Amino acid sequence: MPYISIESGKLSAEQKKQLIERLTAAASDITNIPVQFFTVTIKELPDENFGIGGKSIDEIKRNYERKV
Repeated sequence: MPYISIESGKLSAEQKKQLIERLTAAASDITNIPVQFFTVTIKELPDENFGIGGKSIDEIKRNYERKV
């Protein structure tokens, strides 16, 4: 069973719906595996609970917003 996992911050219900539909369709088209065999999960983690390069995503976003 193919499995697609997305880790993100907060997404709207519509964004989640579109991700599930489009990722499943694209993966099915590419692999020729029927859509019924795909599982998509969306893990919503608070930005302060996830880090990259020794910094929390929350901190990275704050620094990025100051530069823009």
